[in-house]
Amino acid sequence: MKNKKSPLGLFLTGSVAAGLVLTGCGGGAQNDGKIQIEMIQFKPEAIEVFERLEEEFNRTHDNIHLTIDSPNDATTILKTRFIREDYPDIIGIGGDINYSYFVDSDILADLSGYSGLSSIKPAYLEILDGLEFVPTQGSFGVPYAANAAGVLYNRTMFQEHGWEIPETWGEFTALCEEIRAAGIQPLYFGFKDTWTCLAPWNALAVDLAPADVCRQVNRGETTFTQEYREVAEKIRELVGYGQEGPFAYGYNDACTAFANGESAMFTIGSYAVPQIKSVNPDMDIDSFVMPGSDSADGNVLNSGVDLLFSVMEACENKEAAYEVLDFLLEHENVQMYLDNQNAISCKNEEFQLASMLDGMKDYISAGKMVDYQDHYYPSEMSVDAQIQTFLINQDVDAFLAKFDKDWLRYNRDIIQKVKDYERQQGQ
Repeated sequence: MKNKKSPLGLFLTGSVAAGLVLTGCGGGAQNDGKIQIEMIQFKPEAIEVFERLEEEFNRTHDNIHLTIDSPNDATTILKTRFIREDYPDIIGIGGDINYSYFVDSDILADLSGYSGLSSIKPAYLEILDGLEFVPTQGSFGVPYAANAAGVLYNRTMFQEHGWEIPETWGEFTALCEEIRAAGIQPLYFGFKDTWTCLAPWNALAVDLAPADVCRQVNRGETTFTQEYREVAEKIRELVGYGQEGPFAYGYNDACTAFANGESAMFTIGSYAVPQIKSVNPDMDIDSFVMPGSDSADGNVLNSGVDLLFSVMEACENKEAAYEVLDFLLEHENVQMYLDNQNAISCKNEEFQLASMLDGMKDYISAGKMVDYQDHYYPSEMSVDAQIQTFLINQDVDAFLAKFDKDWLRYNRDIIQKVKDYERQQGQ
């Protein structure tokens, strides 16, 4: 169990974070004979499907009234409400470092006794466990939907030229050369928007670096200079197969170019497909796992928890909150969300997946997946901007040295927490 005496300051003031007193939330109150449950979820692009889910839940439940809010910048709104100790009953957030902070601050209910957890794929439960700064007794989130990142490709173009899907780094670079020889641009990048630099970085890192590299660095067992060198060298090589001046073009530019056939491939996640199809609705898109390894057996799918649900510790009626979670996990409701968001289910059942995920289905079925590395990076470190600067300057040593230096600077509280935990465990 973690040390609860000194939770991270997170986004809260020190005095609030040091002693969060959970006074209870209004969402559990009775109103017109119904229990009121409030959910805030962080995906405004999914507002349509959540409105449908809210309507259907309230139509089919006489004793509970569910309100789902899907605001822009929900994470900031949640942080502000947490400071005021004004807690919703359920939150829908991503499996990233914010989830880590919430677990660390003891504001999420332990869901170990919730029966719905048994229906979740073990791989995604392990991904959430891996986000904890130190091992924490309990389960604090229900993984709901995931996404995947690797390489999107123009399936029609590949079929016309007879290009084969690569399974190793050597085969991938050879394919890029073959595509270029045919007079076609292999890749297109939108690196003007720094966050897009993280897509190929993450997809390579899951093959080439330990899945728990951030935790190993926090324990002082290794360095990023040691573990990220091959990742840095290969993403630098990757840029050479893109258009000239990739830092002058943004995400929308890259989506448009790929949609218009200006490149055969696009190193981005499945989340980009709606934007691409808004330009070319008839485009036939498939995807494959980034083959960063020199061995096909070394490849894994870059997939993380895109949406999870947590019940707040302050929720006054957890059984009603669990009933909401049960409803959301019903097969037809999960499928409706997947269809709307081109997502992957975290539930261990068979679902119909979007066709652009055909090339990743075997990895999804086998649970052969690793979380996005950037889910462990503190936002203050601006790793996306660091990668962009590195790709402009091309200096691997300088980039890695800065990465290690900045990691120690922005993670000193977490590193100290890890040391304290291990000391208490006698390690």
